[in-house]
Amino acid sequence: MSEYRRSREAGALYFFTVVSHGRRPLLTRPDLRLCLRRATQEVRERHPFAIHGWVLLPDHLHCLWQLPADDADFGRRWSMIKRKVSQAWPDGGAPSLSRQLRGERGIWQRRFWEHLIRDEEDYRRHMDYLHWNPVRHGLVRRVADWPWSSFHRLVREGHYSADWGGGGEVEGAFGE
Repeated sequence: MSEYRRSREAGALYFFTVVSHGRRPLLTRPDLRLCLRRATQEVRERHPFAIHGWVLLPDHLHCLWQLPADDADFGRRWSMIKRKVSQAWPDGGAPSLSRQLRGERGIWQRRFWEHLIRDEEDYRRHMDYLHWNPVRHGLVRRVADWPWSSFHRLVREGHYSADWGGGGEVEGAFGE
């Protein structure tokens, strides 16, 4: 079995990418979105974390979380969220025999990718990447046109201008 090296820093900010199994374009379906929202809320009640940014695309999501000062266990949170969504969503698809033996459904890839945010510049680059992603994938021409994004909340809070990512190329380096 592979041994994955993960950062384990309590109270840190982490950027995550979580992908649907086989990159199936199902994450923006209304019924699955509702399951994901409820699962995230339930997990946050038991194991708090702050959501700084989130974007949901058809086959993957990106988000940026901050964990409590005494907690570094993002893996437990993702495991619980994915399990709750899988249990609540009736149209999980037919899993392979390997997935059946592990008690998995056909919604999520087994793992996720995480990145420990190092500093303010890293934070800004990842937040911009997260919000620019629907434009990057050709789903919309302007960031503001994508409905499943924290961009709209952050505009209301004054962190982004409403016309940021209005089309064309946004200046700056994103992500890594």
